[in-house]
Amino acid sequence: MSDPFAARARLETGDGPVELYRLAAVAELERLPHTVKILLENLLRRAGTRDVSEDDVRALASWPQGSPTADLAFMPSRVLMQDFTGVPAVVDLAAMRSAMARAGGDPARVSPLVDVDLIIDHSVQVDLFRSPTAYEANIEWEYRRNGERYALLRWAQQAFDGVRVVPPGAGICHQVNLEHLGKVVMVQDGVALPDTLVGTDSHTTMVNGLGVLGWGVGGIEAEAAMLGQPMFLPTPLVVGVRVQGALPPGNPAATTRAPGRRPRKRRGCRHDAGGSRAGS
Repeated sequence: MSDPFAARARLETGDGPVELYRLAAVAELERLPHTVKILLENLLRRAGTRDVSEDDVRALASWPQGSPTADLAFMPSRVLMQDFTGVPAVVDLAAMRSAMARAGGDPARVSPLVDVDLIIDHSVQVDLFRSPTAYEANIEWEYRRNGERYALLRWAQQAFDGVRVVPPGAGICHQVNLEHLGKVVMVQDGVALPDTLVGTDSHTTMVNGLGVLGWGVGGIEAEAAMLGQPMFLPTPLVVGVRVQGALPPGNPAATTRAPGRRPRKRRGCRHDAGGSRAGS
């Protein structure tokens, strides 16, 4: 692998040695925001490839003095999809495999180049409620109604490397992404790297609260990332916020309110354990 800045290094961990790319080889880390550090590592690791030149790395390493018109070829380490965009993407991949076979090539060469998590989100209808067997019954009816779709997704999970399908009833898209799929640090081919993603769910950016850099995108952009096409970004503008003071002990931010004020009743949507949505 190309390493024009001699930034690749070895790190010993409890699970064995891994390699990583040292940002200190190209930049003064103290002056870079966390977001820029993650983007810089993304470029540094891919420097000298088709999409990233050495000048691209130098431009971002000199942030904020780098060229404001420079494009950054960001390549996420994973893609997040819900069923509305994920099912059409699977159909596209299957069609490409069929075209490859008709052309005399190897269909197995058509496969996502990054990890893809497809979450069956907000699919289960509530046919039975106020019963101890409601969850199991609603899931069973969901599979019965949409058997063809789930047969396709089961095939996709077995046929394509790196594709995982989260079945209906296991949780909604942003909940699963935050609590189960988010890794913060990933290891790919023996190299440790920041967890980054693009997702077709509107809540994808919630994962930034864990230090995981994520963007919400459309289905076309997500499918392009699956096939190895980077997302070209402008040089980031970073706004810093200084928070002063502290909450009183025992008062988490979600429940703190001004003295003497009554909490407002929540209205709108709620989610049950099976991932369905109902009015409250």
